[in-house]
Amino acid sequence: MTVTEAGGRNGAPSNGTRQATPDDAALAPAGPAAAPTAVTPPVGRVMGTEEATPLLFHVALNEGSYLQLDDVVVTIRTVPGVGPVMTAGVVTQVEARHEGASFDSDVFLIAEGVLPAQVQEIAEVTTTRLEPEIYVPPRPGELVRRATGDERATALYFDQMDRRIPVGLGRDGSPIYVNLEFLDGTRGAHVSISGISGVATKTSFALFLLYSVFRCGVLGRAAVNAKALVFSVKGEDLLFLDRPNIRLTDEVRAVYDRLGLPAEPFASAGFFAPPLPGDTTGRPHVAARTSGVSAFWWTPLEFCREELLPYVFADSEDDRQQYTMVVHQVTNRLRLDAVPFGADGGVKVEGQVLRTYEELVDFVIDRVNDEGARAKWAGPATGAGTVNAFVRRLRSSLRALRTVIRADLPDAAGRRVSTAGHQVTVVDLHNLPERAQRFVVGVVLAAEMRRKEDAGPGGLLFTMLDELNKYAPRDGTSPIKEVLLDIAERGRSLGIILVGAQQTASEVERRIIANSAIRIVGRLDPAEAARPEYGFLPPSQRARATLAKPGSMFVTQPEIPVPLAVTFPFPAWATRPSEAGDDDALTAPATAAGGPAVPAPSRPDPFGQLPDPDDDPPPF
Repeated sequence: MTVTEAGGRNGAPSNGTRQATPDDAALAPAGPAAAPTAVTPPVGRVMGTEEATPLLFHVALNEGSYLQLDDVVVTIRTVPGVGPVMTAGVVTQVEARHEGASFDSDVFLIAEGVLPAQVQEIAEVTTTRLEPEIYVPPRPGELVRRATGDERATALYFDQMDRRIPVGLGRDGSPIYVNLEFLDGTRGAHVSISGISGVATKTSFALFLLYSVFRCGVLGRAAVNAKALVFSVKGEDLLFLDRPNIRLTDEVRAVYDRLGLPAEPFASAGFFAPPLPGDTTGRPHVAARTSGVSAFWWTPLEFCREELLPYVFADSEDDRQQYTMVVHQVTNRLRLDAVPFGADGGVKVEGQVLRTYEELVDFVIDRVNDEGARAKWAGPATGAGTVNAFVRRLRSSLRALRTVIRADLPDAAGRRVSTAGHQVTVVDLHNLPERAQRFVVGVVLAAEMRRKEDAGPGGLLFTMLDELNKYAPRDGTSPIKEVLLDIAERGRSLGIILVGAQQTASEVERRIIANSAIRIVGRLDPAEAARPEYGFLPPSQRARATLAKPGSMFVTQPEIPVPLAVTFPFPAWATRPSEAGDDDALTAPATAAGGPAVPAPSRPDPFGQLPDPDDDPPPF
């Protein structure tokens, strides 16, 4: 079976993609090392006209042979007193030229047979491993061949990965792995995925990575306690992870089989969405799927007791302003003075009943503007300008947050976002304004951090967050950014793994990127590709990243010195309503969180099924 670089999940080979050989199949996706494989014919010899070093050498190719970018090759030399030393590497550049030509126009004379010359192809190879580790250069004239089976596993350190996760297929049609120890916190943690929105397929790859972690068997019994929390900010495409994809073909299933994975949807998935604005039944605000989705919100009582006010002021520059002193003072007063009122989460503060976010905001503004109460609520010696800055920003949050902070809905046990009930929990935020999205992300992540701290290390929690540059920008600070930094720096010890995706890694907080053991790059903007954050990419891969097609990624991990080009298969789960097929559950009446069935609206939104223009399309 042949796999193309991009879009080739249907078995059609792309230009330069060779047919997978039986030797490649010897490398099993998991378990002990494969049996020895037959030695492949040589493709060329180490060049003598270019300097060969232990880390970089060049190969002159035989006539009738070829090497393409990302091919894995090996050469062996005998070292006195040591014996055979294998030098393995990855092809990082390929050139072709006329030997015997002096002028540019000689190419025409050579083509006509007037001028004698020879075409020679040359491959640049970046060393990945020497075995044994004797740093000597390969000798000019030594034979070079493609690495398959055991040799390929050795060249790419797969033989030393006791727990490895398939992340796709290489250019040679064989599996590529990442080491779980650099993902689960044993030796490192966190994943950073960068690329242009809509082309780099960041979300698709992140979901495939999670699926592979859960289903490849590498977690063993720990898979029961492994969870994923996914924030969806681009349409309702992630609300169908538990539905099989009707576009799946036998060729795609064969790719999954080659990776050692079942071609199935996520087995355990739960979905949360904000409540429908203006609705008093607690129905989730979704259009394409109205069953199996729980509405989430916070009550004024929880807002006061859990000190959630700072997450209302989530802009990255806010904590540099003086009015943040007022934020913390008001937060403390609400925590101390608010008492429960009623059964649905209302509060009474200084004798006034507050049941909606609007009432809560009006009360706070009244207190900080009152001359007699200002010192208590805004802090002593707080000027009118500082109070006014606080009031302006607080009042501007009304439209964004009135939907998710309320006590006018019947309380339900299932309305709190929780990862306890399912292996994958999707929190749909696309119908919320950006400010509300930041509030929800910050509050949910902070709650999960506290839960993990109380529970102690044990199970893994993978947190998938798109548009990371919006929540943790390079400059400034905010409550959400502090939570993400805490996860990046301390989450490894708690079992919280951040899977962050962003269009521009150069605009994300440096410490978050630096703490990501696994970095993945899809299609990049040329200006972004020139940034120092992508210095781990060889020059040829930087150039290719500006041309990469959907489904092609470059994966780097600490054990392997060269990023590996990977293509991942078409999703086995539905990524949009049309791929989920006809299912009664998709059109059944919506339900409030933990409550009885609610009749579907008589006039559904005619635009609800239209795709989000900012959404990442499936990679195929």
